[in-house]
Amino acid sequence: MKKLKLIPITVTIDDYLKICQVVDFNHEFIQKRAKMIAQQYKTTFDRIKATYHFVRDEIQHSWDIQSHRITCRASEVLRFGEGICYAKSHLLAALLRAQEIPTGFCYQRLTLLDEPDSGFAIHALNAVYIQSIQRWVRLDARGNKPGVHAQFSLTEEKLAFPIREELGEIDYPTIFAKPLQKTIEVLQEHTDCLDMYLHGLPTYLSQEFL
Repeated sequence: MKKLKLIPITVTIDDYLKICQVVDFNHEFIQKRAKMIAQQYKTTFDRIKATYHFVRDEIQHSWDIQSHRITCRASEVLRFGEGICYAKSHLLAALLRAQEIPTGFCYQRLTLLDEPDSGFAIHALNAVYIQSIQRWVRLDARGNKPGVHAQFSLTEEKLAFPIREELGEIDYPTIFAKPLQKTIEVLQEHTDCLDMYLHGLPTYLSQEFL
């Protein structure tokens, strides 16, 4: 499989450290959790790994647990312990940015329920800049389950979903400094997570992002 060349949307690394409405790392919940991780793990590498494992394993994916609750802001995701991939990417970014670790957002176009006739949906994951190796590494904190085995790796990407181009799936190379507005809006405009997941998720990125 051809390795994807990641493209940061900005060369200003500080843009990947900023707070925003949904990456609210100034919230006391985020600050407390980030401080706990920082105190337990002394190197930046270990903090990134521990933070990733926390969001992947301790925060439930709402579809997997068939929850109707929708979370959006990072502090909400942490408070309720659940969210879909968009929300979990907000939390991972918030926890890492609270530790002054540059973190961005990446996207894939996937079949919704793993079958071509189920339609498509945009899936969110993160990219983290690791200073010690001076490069971006993508991490998918969606949450593992049978058939999904995302892992922390510096040598080989081990994401939740390998792209199947023959089915029309797409791996977008851009590393965004902010979550895409359309992914935020879908979380804010719906009231039932299961209905949103089946019928409300965006299905493509606009041409400007390709």
